[in-house]
Amino acid sequence: MSVAIAGAGLSGLCLAQSLVAAGIGIRVYEADSGPFMRRQGYRITVDQHGIAALRQCLSPSLMALALATASRPGGYFRFTNSDLRDAVKLKFDATPDSGRQMDRQVLRSVLLVGLEDRVHYGKTAVAVESAGGDLVLRFADRTAARASVVVGADGIGSVLRRQIVPGAEPVNTNIGGIYGCTALVQHGDSVLPDALGKSGVLAIAGTPGRAVFFTSMRFHEPPQEAFARLAPGHCVASGDDHVMWGMTLIDSKIPTGDAMPGSAALQSHAEHLASSFHPIIRRLISTADRDATIFTRFAVGRRPDAWPLPRTTLIGDAIHAMPPFGAHGGNTALRDAAPGAEIIAASSGETSIESALSAYQNEMLPYAFKAVDNAAKMMHRLTSTNPLPRWLLLKLLPRLHGITIPGGQ
Repeated sequence: MSVAIAGAGLSGLCLAQSLVAAGIGIRVYEADSGPFMRRQGYRITVDQHGIAALRQCLSPSLMALALATASRPGGYFRFTNSDLRDAVKLKFDATPDSGRQMDRQVLRSVLLVGLEDRVHYGKTAVAVESAGGDLVLRFADRTAARASVVVGADGIGSVLRRQIVPGAEPVNTNIGGIYGCTALVQHGDSVLPDALGKSGVLAIAGTPGRAVFFTSMRFHEPPQEAFARLAPGHCVASGDDHVMWGMTLIDSKIPTGDAMPGSAALQSHAEHLASSFHPIIRRLISTADRDATIFTRFAVGRRPDAWPLPRTTLIGDAIHAMPPFGAHGGNTALRDAAPGAEIIAASSGETSIESALSAYQNEMLPYAFKAVDNAAKMMHRLTSTNPLPRWLLLKLLPRLHGITIPGGQ
């Protein structure tokens, strides 16, 4: 049996690692021309489900590398007003299996170790079709590949999804986000005070629909040193301590025209909209890497009714796109890889392959779309115009807490 995976993101590579360990022949086809041609997000909060999936899919040495290049576990999450006055503060204990921050590009470097000769770049999947007892995966460059099973891991813009689950295209919302990356240490000093060093923060503005999220990515061990120690000779994305931030926008403030993703105008737009926030937030945005500033519109996946194309399936954002609220998306994508690999590896023969894929889909859909629903509900709650919960969150609760970070307006 052979498996063709369309997409070399986190879920596709995690699945590939597990299948290779099980002795399954796999090939991964990635649209980008190389592994680090563009930023694919900045950091991901890997929760207990994500940690468990990585442990199941990776060898002990690669799992050690993933943890070495993560942040230390434990910390806090704060819901605040625009002046960084706490409304709600959540604490997370530090245990071997508790959540931690991981840099997406560095984690992708970990997942590529040992797969270098199996990942083919510059291959944009455009169609999949049955051909006798196999499937043919076709690419934009007019080449094709044959396989027993095709897995679409080609992200929220998946082309294969239209064939594999027709009518399950994600629905765009009227909310989007500008994302940026800022060096944690500038001119010898941290851009964040010690009180926020181990905190994720969601600062909600008085203007409905506008909020800023930020958290620091502090590597437990510098990625270059960890790779030299645990995976010598393998390539790693550059990794410096940084702060990832994102600003939510509603339709009327979503950039158009020349303020497009990645442009200096996009960062300027975020700076303007952050004028009412705490100086720390304004500094994060004003000193960010302009070339790394991107925009995305949030979408909500739709649960498929049927899977009409035999011996194909989808994982990650290709099947369950969700807004970035609650840290569900990346963890759900990693979580897909564990049962997917286990079920595929246990199958043999055409009938059992189809039964195995059906079993994976039946296992995946309930937890994945519970996460989709939860993320969508949180997005709507935090961008709601309802005056009572906004008064409680932005006025009453902050008055019950002391001033953690001075300097607000």
